[in-house]
Amino acid sequence: MRVKRYVVDSMPDALQKIRSDLGKDAVILNTKEIRSGGFLGLFGKKKIEVIAAVDGPGSAPGSGARQTAPRAAAARAPAAPRPAAPVAILEPEQLSFPEVPDVLPPAKPAQQPEPAAEPKGAPPPPQVSAAGVYSPPKPAPAKSREDLLFEELKQMREMMQKLSLQAGGGEAAVPVTAPRVRERLAEQEVDPLLVDMWLDRAKADADELGEPLTESLASRSVRSQMAGLLRMEGHKAIAPQTKIAHFVGPTGVGKTTTIAKLAAEQVLKHRRKVGFITSDTYRISAVEQLRTYANILNVPLEVVFSPQDLLKAFAALEDCDLIFMDTAGRNFRNEMYVSELNTLLRTQGDSETYLVLSLTTKYKDMKAITGNFTKFKLDKVLFTKMDETDSYGAVVNLVHDFGLQLSYVADGQNVPDDIAELDEQKLIDSILEELPDE
Repeated sequence: MRVKRYVVDSMPDALQKIRSDLGKDAVILNTKEIRSGGFLGLFGKKKIEVIAAVDGPGSAPGSGARQTAPRAAAARAPAAPRPAAPVAILEPEQLSFPEVPDVLPPAKPAQQPEPAAEPKGAPPPPQVSAAGVYSPPKPAPAKSREDLLFEELKQMREMMQKLSLQAGGGEAAVPVTAPRVRERLAEQEVDPLLVDMWLDRAKADADELGEPLTESLASRSVRSQMAGLLRMEGHKAIAPQTKIAHFVGPTGVGKTTTIAKLAAEQVLKHRRKVGFITSDTYRISAVEQLRTYANILNVPLEVVFSPQDLLKAFAALEDCDLIFMDTAGRNFRNEMYVSELNTLLRTQGDSETYLVLSLTTKYKDMKAITGNFTKFKLDKVLFTKMDETDSYGAVVNLVHDFGLQLSYVADGQNVPDDIAELDEQKLIDSILEELPDE
């Protein structure tokens, strides 16, 4: 193979020189723009560097096979003008090599040994074009996170099937039926692991009775297991001996409105003397909102800006039976904010800390927030915005994962009405709505 370099002003000049020097079978390997002349690389003239090559030891211009004719015929008839020989040019994407590629010698067909089998997962061999130009192998496309997750789930499923076969003495596990119950729980965003556990228990109960697992039997069993999870011995309402009730939670869940509802209940129904403390000085008009409720209920309000102000606030409200403390909503997925807030949760006597969460929040975020708060003092959980969603599985998931005591649930903006103690049976009916239980 002959390889030759040209420095020209334009591509037509290059093509003419390549055709005259290397013949019609020449191939352009690379082109790039360079600067020629000038002073210290400056003021140089733009040129084009062209690398061309042709197969064979010495291809001369016009050295291709030509048809011959008798001399007499050639003398009688004048030779017709021959069209210019075409030059083979690579596609544009093949011309963008940063450097002149290596030229590989032609392989020896008779003396080369047979290629050994490549190990699994080895990179593909180098590719050589017909012109003898080396092309690097294309890397395999990287797998996306979804593909990796799918493969991992597939492996876990295969492992579970193997374990089922081993536990069953080599027989395949009997699939759990009751698809309507499973579908309803999935719609309510109940944890799939919890659903599997409940339905497995329902299947075991059906096997003990010697009956097939029907929809009604599965529904009754799930209702019973859910009731056992949600039923707790503690008081949902504010305990009579509680002196301070702290309310914590992320932004926008309705802590201030919830405090106003509960304070009105304590004042009007239980005849307790109530006071307010707020540290929510981040949100615009937050203090004024609570001050409006304090004026309506005729109860005192203290504003604190630091933990040092708490002692003064407690001293000013020492004659109150119950103090409601409103805290600033922050991004409590960040543990640092929870730690800062914990310095404000000082107690003067018996106290309770309520985590306020909105049922419109994704359970993944609820879980992260609750996980950070459980590292400190947390007694009960209160849910708001029940009227803005028809999915209640997060309540079940949170109780199962953290074992928190349920308290109140708010289902509207009206003060002091739209709040009540959470009714487990009502919640179960809402989750398993329209499923047979008889």
